Amino acid sequence: MEIKENQIQLSHGTTYYLEAGQGEPLILLHGVGFYTGGDYWLKNVEELSKYFHVYAPDFVGWGNGDRLPVEYSFSYLADFVREFQDAIGVSSTHIVGHSMGGWVAALFGYESPERVRTLTLVGNGGISTRTLSTMTAFTPPSYEEILQHVKQTTEPGSINIEETAQKWYERTKITGAVEAYQKILNHMNQPLHRARYNLQRRLPHVKVPTLVVWGSEDQINDLTMGEKVRSLIPNAEMAVLPYGHFLPSEAPQEFTKLVIQFIQKHADLETLKSS
Repeated sequence: MEIKENQIQLSHGTTYYLEAGQGEPLILLHGVGFYTGGDYWLKNVEELSKYFHVYAPDFVGWGNGDRLPVEYSFSYLADFVREFQDAIGVSSTHIVGHSMGGWVAALFGYESPERVRTLTLVGNGGISTRTLSTMTAFTPPSYEEILQHVKQTTEPGSINIEETAQKWYERTKITGAVEAYQKILNHMNQPLHRARYNLQRRLPHVKVPTLVVWGSEDQINDLTMGEKVRSLIPNAEMAVLPYGHFLPSEAPQEFTKLVIQFIQKHADLETLKSS
């Protein structure tokens, strides 16, 4: 399938996104990393697009698109997903969210269940109120630091490591990107806000079919947290893979296969219900 890089006008300005495939719509939501965006999911999009109409947007505040000149919260990010759905002309989608994207996806599933067909949460830390030192003491990464991160969190041979690192490094030099990102972190890492948008009270009300995917070697959000997330969501399923926090890029084939099987199973169940 051809993967297109498109742009769309939203209330904050331009957002870029990857798009590929046909069939039921699926949105992929990336994590909090400063230089990543929808293209974090590139290897997953290649396989998922054989089965679904896949969209992988840059969150508002990330990537090469326009930014908001204010501190903004988890609610801004959840509303971004709604606005993106409206802009691409779909009323509901499957949603997969990694790390911060999983936190936002879970908030979205709680707030707008009619807009979610299935939910896949990957290594998200939304039940924790702890602050993160990487947010508190953020400094723009060097090319060498980005290169090292890509090497450590990517399946060997799946992408061009140096090319990806260079592309992401160039994003760190976009005018205003550092200042905008720091505003995001200031809000997101504030203990009061982390407590207010915590998922503990929300997850028991998530009624859409949900798959929780976790890495047994996750050093950022450990497996105990993943098991707690799964236990809080009614009838949630869980899959554990022997990798770290960055499952979509560490094990793209295994991860993507889980997502496809989960969505197809629930699509088949819906077909049976309506027949």
